[in-house]
Amino acid sequence: MTAPFGVAGPYRARMHVDEVVTDASFVGALLARQFPQWSGLTIAAVPSSGTDHAIYRLGDHLAGRLPRIASAAGQSAKEAEWLPRLAPHLPLALPVPLAIGEPDLGYPYPWAVYEWLPGDPADGTLGDPEQAAVDLAAFLLALQSLDTTGAPARAGRGGPLAERDDAVRSAVSQLGNRVDGRAVLRAWDESLRVPASAGPDRWIHGDLLPGNLLVRQGRLSAVIDFGSLAAGDPACDLQPAWHLFRGCSRRTFLAELSADPAARLRGRGWVLSQAVIALPYYWDTNPGIVRQSLRALDEVLAEG
Repeated sequence: MTAPFGVAGPYRARMHVDEVVTDASFVGALLARQFPQWSGLTIAAVPSSGTDHAIYRLGDHLAGRLPRIASAAGQSAKEAEWLPRLAPHLPLALPVPLAIGEPDLGYPYPWAVYEWLPGDPADGTLGDPEQAAVDLAAFLLALQSLDTTGAPARAGRGGPLAERDDAVRSAVSQLGNRVDGRAVLRAWDESLRVPASAGPDRWIHGDLLPGNLLVRQGRLSAVIDFGSLAAGDPACDLQPAWHLFRGCSRRTFLAELSADPAARLRGRGWVLSQAVIALPYYWDTNPGIVRQSLRALDEVLAEG
């Protein structure tokens, strides 16, 4: 029996204490047992800073996505239900789920096969950041316009920032002198003082980091990883303003979304909270997330 042993993505240390580690040979064994029509495909791990799933390229046109941890185990079913319903109404491509596999061979979670979406992560690959700001804002406005009846429950994203207060303050304490804790808490308190959204909950992606935005020929082409999809405060999806855009492109993105000062501060609060909470957790195991979080934190604090 093939066992789920091997290196977790590009990292030699597990990112999570309870992480289930897989490798290409194990994925091949799962395919042979559950989807033999794809069992002859070449399988290769995809380097990624992602934290919830291990991704494998299956031949030229498919991808396998295997949860690393129990909290990610329901994401494939959520995407299989909702992405085909949302995709026809959105101006950028979404992942196309093809099949959901069952726990097997000691692997404990459902897993999935998708069409392979070509493109590179948006970090450093945009030909025209201002055009990208317009394109991404158009995607979000279209998403926010769709009916949220029956939307999945929020999974920690898109609710009141106050729900994250204890976690932010604990993370700042753990980080010590690795960040300017006083400046972080000043910025955080500024966001906490802003009134909650007065409007209705809208569809949110919830995790619009550069790695979840794909670029082809310099232009945004797709949005991936909808594990946090839910109805919530649209300000949560302002994260690219500080993760991806700078200067004029940031202003364009926020203006296209008609983000008022309160929404802007809530969006900054989401960026700050996710970055600060991620840093002590991934400091020794995920250099990509650490680098991205520190850069976003610098952008937030520069506005303080």
